[in-house]
Amino acid sequence: MSHADQATVIIDADRYFRAARSAMLQAKRQLLLVGWDFDARIPLTYDETDHPGIPRKVGPFLSWLVRNRPELDVHILRWDTGAIGSLFHAATLATTIKWHFDKRIHVKLDSFHPIGGSHHQKIVVIDDCLAFCGGIDMTHNRWDTRHHRDDEPRRRHPGRDHGPWHDATTALRGKVAKDLGDLCRNRWERAGGDPITPPDVQSDCWPEGLEVGFTDATVAISRSRPEMPDCPPVHEIEQLYLDLIARAKKRIYAESQYFASRKVAEAIARRLQEPDGPEIVIVNPISADGWLEPIAMDTARARLMQRLKEVDTHDRLRLYHARTRGGKPIYIHSKVTVIDDCVLRVGSSNFNNRSMRLDTECDITIDATLPGNADEEATIAGIRDGLLGEHLDVPPERVTARLKETDSLIRTIESLCGQGKSLFPYELPDLPEAGKWLADNEILDPEGPEEIFEPLKKRSLFKRLRHPAG
Repeated sequence: MSHADQATVIIDADRYFRAARSAMLQAKRQLLLVGWDFDARIPLTYDETDHPGIPRKVGPFLSWLVRNRPELDVHILRWDTGAIGSLFHAATLATTIKWHFDKRIHVKLDSFHPIGGSHHQKIVVIDDCLAFCGGIDMTHNRWDTRHHRDDEPRRRHPGRDHGPWHDATTALRGKVAKDLGDLCRNRWERAGGDPITPPDVQSDCWPEGLEVGFTDATVAISRSRPEMPDCPPVHEIEQLYLDLIARAKKRIYAESQYFASRKVAEAIARRLQEPDGPEIVIVNPISADGWLEPIAMDTARARLMQRLKEVDTHDRLRLYHARTRGGKPIYIHSKVTVIDDCVLRVGSSNFNNRSMRLDTECDITIDATLPGNADEEATIAGIRDGLLGEHLDVPPERVTARLKETDSLIRTIESLCGQGKSLFPYELPDLPEAGKWLADNEILDPEGPEEIFEPLKKRSLFKRLRHPAG
C-alpha cells in the first residue's frame, strides 16, 4: 500500500497531455517517461496561449526543458519492438539522434521481456513528487476530447486523421509518486540502463487547473511481470481482478480494450450463477485495433460472451460499444474498473490473458473501505457516472439520479440509450475459421511465453463455466 496526498482520474488524452505538460514544466531534477510507445512528433496542447514561446510538440518540448532546467535529467524507456515503426519517421529519427548527443536526455529501448511479451506500463514521474499512471501513452492516435466529435480537425496522427479515442489515466501526488518512481528506476535497470539515483528535491508540481478528486488517500499499486532470468514473476493484477469480482455486491462497471481473459470470464461466471450476484457491465471497442488482432481477439470475446450468456440465467451481464453522434465507433482504450461505489481501479492492464502474465503492467486502485478513504464513495461513484454520461451523451447528474431511481446499472443505461452518441449492445458475430483457430490456440493472447509454443493445447474453460467449483 502507498499514500497519495492528492489524486484524480483524467479522462481522455486532451486533458492528460495538457496536465502532463504543465507538470513537466515544474520539473527540477528528474523526469521519468515509461511507456509502450512514444512519439516525439505529437503536440501536448493545441492552445497557443498555453505558455507561449515554449514548444508544444513532445520532442522539442523535452529538448527545451533540459536547456532551461540545468539540473534536470530526462529518462525515456519504451518497448523495443514497438519502437521499430516510429524510428523510421524522419522527424522522430532526427529527434532521437539529437537526444543521443544530449547528455541529459537518456533514451532506452526495453527488451527485457519474454518472446511475445511487451513492456505495456504507461507511467510518467516528475521529481518523485507527482506521477501519472494509467492507460495513455504519449504517442499518435491517442488525442481526443470527452466530446468525441465526428468532425474533429485536431484529432490527427502526424500526417493523417484518426478516429475517436477514449482513454483514462491518473495523477497522483505524494509517497505514491516516489513508489512509482522506484518502479520505473528498477525497470530501467532491468532493461540494461545504468542505475538512476532518486532525486533529492522538494517541490509541488500539481498541474495548473487540474481538479483534485481524492485527498489523503490510501492507494494500491498492482503489477504484472513475467518470469525472466533472475526476475520472479508478479501476478498482482490477476489476483486483483479476481478479488474485485468476488467482492462485488451490487454492480461492476468496467472499460477495457479487450475481453479475452479466461480467468476473468470464469470469475464472472461464478457471480452470474449466484441468485443475488452483482450486475456486470463492460464497455469494449466494437473491434480490436490492428490488422490481425480483430480476428483473434474479437473471436475470443465472442466465444467468452456466448458461454457467459448461457450461464447468465438471471440476465445480469451486458457488454456495450460506444459511438459518436454521427455513428462512428469510439475506440475504447481505457482500462477502468469500478466495484459498487467502493473501489476504483485505473491502469494499463486489460481483460486479456497477456495483461495477467506475459506483459509488464501497472494499475492504481483506491478502495473506499480502507482506513482513511471512508469518504470517497461519492467521488468513485461520480467517476463512473461521469464515464457513463460521456458515453450516453447526458449529464452525469442524470445518470446518478436514474441509478438512484432504478437501483440497476443495466436498467439505467438502457433507459438513457439513444440513437446518436450512445452505448449500443454487443451482438455475437459469425466467427471466421481463422479467428476460431487463433482464439482457441491463443497465438496473440497467451498467458505466458510457454503457451506461444503450445498452439494445440486443449482448454477446459467452458466446462468450468457451467461447473465453476470443478
